[in-house]
Amino acid sequence: MKYDAVIVASGKGVRANLGYNKAFYVMKDGSSVLMHTVSVFKCDADCERIIIVTNKEYMDRIPEDEKIILVEGGQERKDSVRNGLNKVESEYVLIHDGARPFLHPEALEEVKEKVTEAGAVVLGHMAFDTVKIVNDGIVEKTIDRNTVFMAETPQAFKSELIKYAYARCADIIFTDDASLAESLGIKVHIVIDRFDNHKLTSEEDFRDL
Repeated sequence: MKYDAVIVASGKGVRANLGYNKAFYVMKDGSSVLMHTVSVFKCDADCERIIIVTNKEYMDRIPEDEKIILVEGGQERKDSVRNGLNKVESEYVLIHDGARPFLHPEALEEVKEKVTEAGAVVLGHMAFDTVKIVNDGIVEKTIDRNTVFMAETPQAFKSELIKYAYARCADIIFTDDASLAESLGIKVHIVIDRFDNHKLTSEEDFRDL
């Protein structure tokens, strides 16, 4: 299958307390978090375009590459993703966080295989800890953790499907692309990630990188 990758890297990194976009944090090997994130897609022959959505002021920090297309981010994440989707031409699209630089190639292959069957896929892992519903500081109930799935990225879709979802649900508040698809009754399938694919978020995440 051929696909385009939309890499969302237009955040401000407030929780990381870096004072700048965390995707441009330079790791010990001299490469930025973003370029580590991009590398797995650059090495994949099935990836036709890497559409990086980021702040305009950071674009000159991204090395020129025939596979890379730069797009300016929007006010919110959903606006940034929409801007990226406008540049998608392939039959499938994988939407990925710019601050997830540890995506394993095997996990990527499993996502690609599943999306050609299902049309909408989210990568993630099952909850490890006990999950409780809390209201006003009081536990209301405990959820069976075997039914709780912690979503990651990439989230993969038939391009026409996710573009349709974004067009239909411009005013809906959602936390990831899969939940947008779900709101339209689209069945989203899961792929269990067997590798460490955590998102860099807090100050602690950037230690020893």
